[in-house]
Amino acid sequence: MPKVRANGIEIEYEVFGPEGGAALLLIMGLGQQLTRWSMSLVDQLVAEGYRVIRYDNRDIGLSSGFDHAPTPDLPAVFAALMQGQDPGAPYLLSDMADDAAGLLDALGVARAHVAGVSMGGMIGQMLAARHPSKVLSLVSVMSTTGNPAVPPATPEAQTALFARPTATDLDSLTEHALKAQIAIQSPAWPVDPETERPLLRAAIQRANHPAGVLRQMIAVIASGDRREALKTITAPTVVLHGAADPLVNVEGGRDTAATIPGAELRIIEGMGHDLPTAVHDAFVDAVKAATARAKALA
Repeated sequence: MPKVRANGIEIEYEVFGPEGGAALLLIMGLGQQLTRWSMSLVDQLVAEGYRVIRYDNRDIGLSSGFDHAPTPDLPAVFAALMQGQDPGAPYLLSDMADDAAGLLDALGVARAHVAGVSMGGMIGQMLAARHPSKVLSLVSVMSTTGNPAVPPATPEAQTALFARPTATDLDSLTEHALKAQIAIQSPAWPVDPETERPLLRAAIQRANHPAGVLRQMIAVIASGDRREALKTITAPTVVLHGAADPLVNVEGGRDTAATIPGAELRIIEGMGHDLPTAVHDAFVDAVKAATARAKALA
């Protein structure tokens, strides 16, 4: 797969679909590689005429890592924030948004439709706020604004997020990842372990950077409340969220839609914090709706 140098780092990416298709940048969430965007969903978007770009965020997958930065210490980060001090995060969501803008520039894409999930939704939001001329439309999925009033994750989801594997062999890492995925699954469409296990195993074999996941987590935490930035977004926006999301409470989606001017909110009953095949149509419909609004404005 190809790499480009953008915003001072190397970014691994893939492009699918017709050269003349409308560019659609897909941004994945915390600790997830570009391969987490299933090919069935990518193919569905390509069939709609989009030129789909998926990539590894910094510090994950095959893009540049930040192992030269200090080892993340979550308790110290929380303590610093509680005292109103700079937690010393190696980078913030704004830097990751600048990565996305740099990737588009490196690929010669002047403007793109953008869709991001979870932390990827936060990055997409900041991309639309910081680089409005580059974003034709935005779809923010199972994401939030950093508003501290939004209810937290369930205790089970928090445990899955912060737990660390007790062993580092491939089988143990795979089972740990599967357990975490089940903890945040969609109640209406539970994870099939026999289908999910080989996907998680392949992802770990492709790249495994647990310290990078922690640094990404710190970037989210240290970026704080981003509502003032989100209020400046002018791109037509659709907010998609699962009613049963245990990791990012559905109120985070409501707050996102209430903050971004003119945003449309779509809540999916039975959806948790994942993108099962059953919600792919809803995801594609949200992208198409945002695209249609952008075309109408143009």
